[in-house]
Amino acid sequence: MSDTITTLAAKLAEDTMKVMDETGQDRFYVEVGEVLGAASQSLEEAFLTEIRVRLAERKARQFVIRRLSEHRAKLKAIEKK
Repeated sequence: MSDTITTLAAKLAEDTMKVMDETGQDRFYVEVGEVLGAASQSLEEAFLTEIRVRLAERKARQFVIRRLSEHRAKLKAIEKK
């Protein structure tokens, strides 16, 4: 895959995630992907990969933060005893 496609897909994914966060439309990327698919299948595939990676990272980060918060809450409960 060319550097141009990768670069454009990454930037578009970042911008799309910002729109999704601001509007609350968590499937907006699907619409963007459809627009891309009509013009460039290569860019569509790269974009969807970038989106999936970002969504997966976000979900995993939330899990890590939640687990750490639970751990710290347990420690505080033990300290209070």
